[in-house]
Amino acid sequence: MGPLKGVKIVELAGIGPGPMCAMLLADMGADIVRVDRTEDAKLGMGHDPKGELRNRSRPNVAVNLKTPEGVETVLRLIDQADGLIEGYRPGVMERLGLGPDVCLKRNPKLIFGRMTGWGQTGPLAHVAGHDINYISIVGALHAIGPKDGPPVVPLNLVGDFGGGGLYLAMGLLAGIIEARTSGKGQVIDCAMTEGAASLMTMFYGLKAMGRWKETRESNTIDGGAHYYNVYQAKDGKYVSVGCGEARFYALMLEKIGLGDAQDLPEQLDQTQWPAMKQRLQKIFLTKTRDEWAALMEGTDACFTPVLNYEESINHPHNVARKAFVTVDGFTQPAPAPRFDRTQSEIRMPPSVQGQDTDATLKAWGFSDSEIAALHKAGAVKQA
Repeated sequence: MGPLKGVKIVELAGIGPGPMCAMLLADMGADIVRVDRTEDAKLGMGHDPKGELRNRSRPNVAVNLKTPEGVETVLRLIDQADGLIEGYRPGVMERLGLGPDVCLKRNPKLIFGRMTGWGQTGPLAHVAGHDINYISIVGALHAIGPKDGPPVVPLNLVGDFGGGGLYLAMGLLAGIIEARTSGKGQVIDCAMTEGAASLMTMFYGLKAMGRWKETRESNTIDGGAHYYNVYQAKDGKYVSVGCGEARFYALMLEKIGLGDAQDLPEQLDQTQWPAMKQRLQKIFLTKTRDEWAALMEGTDACFTPVLNYEESINHPHNVARKAFVTVDGFTQPAPAPRFDRTQSEIRMPPSVQGQDTDATLKAWGFSDSEIAALHKAGAVKQA
């Protein structure tokens, strides 16, 4: 079993970072129940729920939160939990009768994890938004992209999953550890804006020291340097080099045929970076991506081919590490990080909403007669 065996968490179903946070904790062994609303889906209809990979490793119950019985059902689950994950707009949980005051009164050791884009307070707290908006106001989006073009959208890795899901997972675990000492729960206000800002800490430090320029592609690791960049190969595919250290840079130059060149500028001479990028690009266009990989991959030249999803799954290093696994016909990233004794695992594929309602309620202490009464009241559904 994973390192979080014995930790119990209730997850109020949502999108984006909430399910990501729950997936990470569930893969590590936490006993998590995902609470779906009965009115949110047609209980098994629509797109294939097995493809919602962030919903793996935990069962779900479908609960009608518009009924008193449904709310009380969720509260009974929360009574037993170490933590809670919710991602509604500020005030929604309170209107449902599931706010922190209610939950902490019933379960004083509960860690009440609140995930939002803007945070629980502030001028934007009640405004709609998504990852791209959250990373825009903390400098992250501005820093990514070409000098002469608009910022580049970095998927939703920086705000949703990095600044949101990972930070809430860290906060929940810290809160649960502290509660075991103090006996007191607390509320976590996890804002994706602030998580993304935290991820930018190094860059704000470099800027304060005068070592980071606001203009994109003007710094070492934002595409400005020729030795930390992406180049197109002869076949239209791409390769990446990241040889910041002098000895690795020298090896990269040797591998591409510039080891004995006498006209090379100093590696860190920023005035020569644009010209060197052009020079390296011409060289990389002389071979295909895979030809360069055969020549350079596996050396200290800090070279890698840029792979798509399918190629990544089949890359020899990822295959050797079992970095991707196939569960119920869906190939997906394996749990991370790894533990040598209490191993994480994907314990079950994602379920249809309501698929596990009866079995999960029973596992969390509801009797058969109580479950039957909840069905009769329209408080829960079994798909």
